[in-house]
Amino acid sequence: MSPSYWCQLALLGGEAADEGVLIEVEGERIASVEVDVAAPSEATRLDGLTIPGLANAHSHAFQRALRGRTHRGRGDFWAWREAMYELASRLDPDSYLALARATYGEMALAGITCVGEFHYLHHTPDGTPYADPNAMGHSLMQAAREAGIRITLIDACYLHGGIGEKLAGAQLRFGDGDAEAWAERVMELTGNPGARIGAAIHSIRAVDPESAATVAGWAGAREAPLHAHVSEQPAENEASRRAYGATPTAVLADAGALDERFTGIHGTHLTDPDVRLLGRARTTCCVCPTTERDLADGIATAERFRAAGIELALGSDSHAVIDLFEETRAVELDERLASGERGHIAASELLGAATESGHACLGWPEAGRIEPGAIADLVTMGIDTPRLAGADRRDAADAVVFGATAADVRSVIVSGREVVRDGAHVVLDVPAELASAIEAVWS
Repeated sequence: MSPSYWCQLALLGGEAADEGVLIEVEGERIASVEVDVAAPSEATRLDGLTIPGLANAHSHAFQRALRGRTHRGRGDFWAWREAMYELASRLDPDSYLALARATYGEMALAGITCVGEFHYLHHTPDGTPYADPNAMGHSLMQAAREAGIRITLIDACYLHGGIGEKLAGAQLRFGDGDAEAWAERVMELTGNPGARIGAAIHSIRAVDPESAATVAGWAGAREAPLHAHVSEQPAENEASRRAYGATPTAVLADAGALDERFTGIHGTHLTDPDVRLLGRARTTCCVCPTTERDLADGIATAERFRAAGIELALGSDSHAVIDLFEETRAVELDERLASGERGHIAASELLGAATESGHACLGWPEAGRIEPGAIADLVTMGIDTPRLAGADRRDAADAVVFGATAADVRSVIVSGREVVRDGAHVVLDVPAELASAIEAVWS
């Protein structure tokens, strides 16, 4: 018998939640959705508020081990990067599997059903390929499978330590020598029902324009997602203008990278012409507010993106915290601080960025909605918690976006399979695995 779920409340779109929602599932897909239904005896009850699964569109799983270790004292992104390089030099396929599995387990507990892993830890620390050149990528896909979430492995081309500079130190393990060698290696990666393959131009700092065109061509030929870090720092823009006479966005446009499959990460220092370029190409921008404020990157003005026609997605990036609800509300709240005005983007649109738009930019356009034919990802929040108690179903989207946290997640179903029950992972002891994996890396 196909499973069925009865939701006390469910957000099916808009600001208000529907009551008594019966969801029938066949395989990994939603077969039917009915509203205002009494709970059938054979259905699994999902008491609370059910929303579509969340998509974490930008992750560097290994950086979870930096939490609590890089916050003391003054500095900026470039100082933080040195600590990140130290961590990157310590991992191998086995230790990365353990750390990523625990990190993805934490994501599952937070209601994340799909992750976009922006992957550039490819080779041994001195740059020599492993016997399996994609060993690290295979560890990430295995980690997601064991944690019970889907993954898009966004394999990043990373060739230079800065514009015109050779890779050095910890960066050596990131590089394939040239874009053709990168493409040859990535050709050996294959997806599966829970994993898809995408491509990334790490940044204009790390990939020259000719090589960026090669990566864009590889992704275009396969209709694969293409991501890139774009204008995260003012220094990045300045270096691009000195070297190429154009901003990173304009360089990417000339390389043929910008279309509806392209996602720019961060965009905290995009110029107005950059925003127009990205909007005309119908791209997505993935903002990561908790990382951007942790690294003092700046505030991405998402209302500008929306006005230009750019889709919005969200990521937890360096995992200063793993809480997509915090990322979601920060888009609006940070812009309020910057502008002195409230009410830029409605809660339902923000939630759409965390669900439907996030999945779409990862190459899963059939996910992120509760409707027939969609992948059966259901996240149920407790409405008896201190944060959601007293919420009115008519304002459910606002209650979730502006009040909920990852701690409110009670049940998570991914592709029709139960992954979290009563706030606990059904397979992993996530806190114990995180503690063990992080200790092993640093020791």
